[in-house]
Amino acid sequence: MRDAIDDHVELWAGQLDGLDPTREAIIGRLMLLGRHLSGTRRVTLGASGLKHWQYKVLLMLRRAGTPYEQSPSQLADQLGLTRGALSARLRPLEEAGWITRTSENGDRRRVRVRLTAAGLSTWERHTGAEGSAEEALLALLTPAERDQLAGLLRKLVVRTTA
Repeated sequence: MRDAIDDHVELWAGQLDGLDPTREAIIGRLMLLGRHLSGTRRVTLGASGLKHWQYKVLLMLRRAGTPYEQSPSQLADQLGLTRGALSARLRPLEEAGWITRTSENGDRRRVRVRLTAAGLSTWERHTGAEGSAEEALLALLTPAERDQLAGLLRKLVVRTTA
């Protein structure tokens, strides 16, 4: 079985002395898969009616566990945003009915951001659609191949984040 990367490597192997064809094939395929997954996410986000930043805020709230709430400071830190930038992002989510902001014990300085049932449903719909697309990509691999690929990719990720 051949793919576009095989053609790419074959072309460049004849042009560049010292080209490692295996390295070129691995990196080329990783880049191609990255673009494919980014495109899939863009399509599923569009179908879900979400922007990437909206998905990330909903994701952080969902990740917090029941009752799916956090302080604005916690959210800002997790998202790498200032409190002001986060506040600007929360407003449209609140208007869409996906989150609520409430004062803790009547103290306006202590705010909690909570995922609503509508926000959770929106997040789950998107995650399900994205998961289906990812499953379609991996369906070609056996469970053992998936485990092997996951292990090899972990090795690379650990190396880049060490």
